Amino acid sequence: MTTAEPVAIGEHLVGADQPVYVIGEIGLNHNGDVEIAKQLVDVAAEAGAQAVKFQKRTPEISTPAAQRDQIRQTPWGEMTYLEYRYRVEFGREQYQEVARHAAARGLQWFASPWDVPSVEFLEELDVVTHKVASASVTDHELLRALAATGKPIILSTGMSTLEQIDAAVEIVGTERLVLMHATSTYPLPPEEANLRMIHTLQDRYRVPVGYSGHERGLQISIAAVALGAVAVERHITLDRTMWGSDQASSLEPSGLQHLVRDIRIIEQAMGDGVKRVFPGELAPLSRLRRIGA
Repeated sequence: MTTAEPVAIGEHLVGADQPVYVIGEIGLNHNGDVEIAKQLVDVAAEAGAQAVKFQKRTPEISTPAAQRDQIRQTPWGEMTYLEYRYRVEFGREQYQEVARHAAARGLQWFASPWDVPSVEFLEELDVVTHKVASASVTDHELLRALAATGKPIILSTGMSTLEQIDAAVEIVGTERLVLMHATSTYPLPPEEANLRMIHTLQDRYRVPVGYSGHERGLQISIAAVALGAVAVERHITLDRTMWGSDQASSLEPSGLQHLVRDIRIIEQAMGDGVKRVFPGELAPLSRLRRIGA
């Protein structure tokens, strides 16, 4: 199989034979608090991740009409779902503060825009790349706006058919595209992980393919790297018991540290597929092998 060319995301190359690009998905786990967001940036930096990711919405556009007036119980009291969406959304000054903190910690930051005004918002902040959430794969207006930026695009493929992914890839192009295999079940049961889709996506689109995971634990993400995933994205949290829909399927600080540690070990262990006698084998060979070649 022909290996896809790496995609440059700022100073990082994402692709085969490059370090796995680890993204700490903060999403809305900051609960609208910049200080929590900065603490989560610290968690990602201390674990050795390369990037953190947020979600950016224009709530009156991206909130489904049927849900806007539904009443939600929140830590800030009872409010409509639309009011809640505004409550947890960061504005320009907050994102600028987060961006400065990420840069100081040596991390890239970007977001999943959920509507066209959010693309424009993120472009004004000069994000290094854009992420397409699985929910947005069929939003062709959004995809066209993202393609027009000329920035690299990371596109998650959860809750999508191959035909829907085909249509999305047709719009955004393959020149600066990283696909992420994903299954959008929260939390993800192992029988729905379908990790062999990593190879299916590699063969079909000839672009770098990563893995965006929502499972509990580390095993599935580590297996994805062994199967060739060039990027791994996992939700991160300070504490899985915090309020919020993504917290329970997120990694706490020690979990992210262990994940990055294990990914780097797997990278070293993969090798090049060329059989050789390694230096460490010479002493056992002389001691244990009775008959030479």
